[in-house]
Amino acid sequence: MTLELFPCLPDKTLAAVNTLGEWLAEHPLADALPPPQADLVVLAGNAVIPSIDAACRLAAELNVPLLVSGGIGHSTTFLYAAIARHPRYNTVRTTGKAEATILAEIARTFWNIPPERLVVEDQSTNCGENARFSWALMQQHPLPASRVIVVQDPTMQRRTMATFARVCRDEPDAPHWIAHPGIVPQLKNSADGLVFREGGEGLWPVERYLSLVLGELPRLRDDVNGYGPAGRDFIAHVDIPPYVEEAWQTLRNDAILTDALTSRSLL
Repeated sequence: MTLELFPCLPDKTLAAVNTLGEWLAEHPLADALPPPQADLVVLAGNAVIPSIDAACRLAAELNVPLLVSGGIGHSTTFLYAAIARHPRYNTVRTTGKAEATILAEIARTFWNIPPERLVVEDQSTNCGENARFSWALMQQHPLPASRVIVVQDPTMQRRTMATFARVCRDEPDAPHWIAHPGIVPQLKNSADGLVFREGGEGLWPVERYLSLVLGELPRLRDDVNGYGPAGRDFIAHVDIPPYVEEAWQTLRNDAILTDALTSRSLL
């Protein structure tokens, strides 16, 4: 049974969580005002409402096409739940629908993005297929692709960028991919346990976020067990700075964190 509150963490562990989360989010556009010029925005299917909003906002402000990518996969139910909880988006029907279909309806209905500027890729079921199928669709249309902003769940943003780089490794006309998660999550201790600094509206439950962050670094490693060229070859090589490895080790070695995740069957 999932406990209502997640316990507070020691200061060192809390700092490590936020360090790792910020690095995974890969956010070069965090302070970019006005937004950079781009030819296209790609929204990879996810359940993080601020990321979805950011992609729609950018496509609307830049007046460029929005390509939404996502079929029905193992995380689709999280999107269904996030939409059901949202005060405005909860009118969108979700059951049995592909992620891209839902996100395209949100973009049309709530962000006034016209149908002619929406491209829907509704067959992908994972991060790798998001990149492969999106790139294939960009070539089929064809869509202008000199500079493309890619928006994803912050915990998966760095891996997604490495996946797009891998897919287009041998493509001479590959665009410049620009990362933009829409939000960089930060946690804090409170009287109510561990919580998100900005309130957590539209984000994951804290325990799910921590589980995702802990599980992401092994995937990014370029070794026999990772997704890099030396392993499963799903992504381009990712340089992992020593301070990020140190932060991950701090999380793995913290008994409060690991015991709390284990009790929730998340580790």
